[in-house]
Amino acid sequence: MTRKQFLAAAATLPLAGAAVKLNAINKFIDGLNSTNNMPVLFLGHGSPMNAIEDNEFVQGFKNVSKEIEKPTAILVISAHWETKGTFVTAMENPTTIHDFGGFPQELFDVQYPAPGSPELATAVKQLVSSKDVHLDDKWGLDHGAWSVVKHLYPNADVPIIQMSIDYSMAPADHYALAKELSALRKKGVLIIGSGNNVHNLRMVSWKHLNTVGFAFDWANEANEKMKEYILDRNHKPLIDFQNQGTAFQMAIPTPEHYLPMIYALALQDKNEDLQIFNDAAVAGALTMTSFKIG
Repeated sequence: MTRKQFLAAAATLPLAGAAVKLNAINKFIDGLNSTNNMPVLFLGHGSPMNAIEDNEFVQGFKNVSKEIEKPTAILVISAHWETKGTFVTAMENPTTIHDFGGFPQELFDVQYPAPGSPELATAVKQLVSSKDVHLDDKWGLDHGAWSVVKHLYPNADVPIIQMSIDYSMAPADHYALAKELSALRKKGVLIIGSGNNVHNLRMVSWKHLNTVGFAFDWANEANEKMKEYILDRNHKPLIDFQNQGTAFQMAIPTPEHYLPMIYALALQDKNEDLQIFNDAAVAGALTMTSFKIG
């Protein structure tokens, strides 16, 4: 019996088999090579067009990948998978989802055929004790994942899974859930939050769509204050973003693009370095601000 077959069989056991199932998952985790803490990334993904362009932001993604040892697997928390409840993709071969419209056919032709990892998905389910994590076999990789990961690992040779954002959870609960994933960092798993810390599409200046660096005053104020809190390791006001004033309210009209940053920050160990890159605004109301922890 292969390890995969054993995991599948163990998962069907009732109560008495729970310990066997847990031991199997622990064996999978233990079977991964121990490493120093893998870095954690928050990537401002911006427009899907970044998937096929070669601009300063894409160069930032490529450069940061050179600073990271090749991971054994990748876990992405993307702004573009919101669910009621928390899910992780658990299929062998996740599909490339083109979850957008109005872009050139060249973008729709992009495929990112990285393998999935049902074993890692099941391990994540077992690691998280604060809430139920459900295994998903329908989603795949949305553009919040593949449009940036393809620049980090263009050969699509690193197993990748996604974790959804439960829209019913409070920000503090997302932060607490993320902390439960920290053990994966010592097993070579690269955890990536993909979104944008300032993201207000209704306020985008279309005439400045290709003007890198142009930001409305409120967007600049929010971004600068967020970076101040990030660099000071002061996560409390970032978790309590809904009570940080008008600029934050304008920058985060809905939380799905912001919360992946909260997941990344929750994984920062005490005294662990944080490096900001791609720190520029686009179209007045978006920022590409990204960072690497560790």
